[in-house]
Amino acid sequence: MNEIKIAIVDDQNLFRQSLGLLIDSVEQFKLVSESEDGNSFLEKLNTKETELPDIAIIDMDMPGMNGIELNTILHQQYTHIKVIVLSVHVQPLLITQMINAGAAAYLAKNCDKSELISAIETVYKTGFYFNPGVLEALRESANYRAKTQKDISNIPVKLTAREKQVLELICKEYSNAEIGEHLFLSTRTVEGHRINLINKAGCRNTAGLVLFAIKYSLFQLPV
Repeated sequence: MNEIKIAIVDDQNLFRQSLGLLIDSVEQFKLVSESEDGNSFLEKLNTKETELPDIAIIDMDMPGMNGIELNTILHQQYTHIKVIVLSVHVQPLLITQMINAGAAAYLAKNCDKSELISAIETVYKTGFYFNPGVLEALRESANYRAKTQKDISNIPVKLTAREKQVLELICKEYSNAEIGEHLFLSTRTVEGHRINLINKAGCRNTAGLVLFAIKYSLFQLPV
């Protein structure tokens, strides 16, 4: 695996510094930035004071600019940076809101370090990581939609059979290379399908594409 460049944005000094030590302890991870709030992180990015990270681990509650606002700006101005939310708030509505807004993963701050490491690696590899808590939040959202809308099968876009195959494998966390091997396609062709799917669905990224698939019953969540 290539080196994964990571930024941490959290106003709690001890937590941020401890998380930085954990990141530094993993061989393939490189900590490129620590910031106490969203404004200082954006300033570092804008002035090129730091290397551009592959992944930004952000808190929700920060002075000046909260995680929701920071996530929105990052997806507007730095689309290649994947956001992992690490928060004490785990309400299903908030989780769904952040995933829908483009966050690649949402973890509780009391998660195991092994899960955080796995989440970082998976997000870097596939573009998203949904743990059981996130899946349950998405399930609740899908169930609510099913109760409030008469026709949940009315998908707003037309997908080809191949696109549906690719979408299902994306939802199963297959990488482009793994999808290509499974469907006998080149990695470049798979990436083309992924981009087309994101554009058709009007999503921000792969995580949003998975949410789209769940909303329209194109992928069944594990029970």
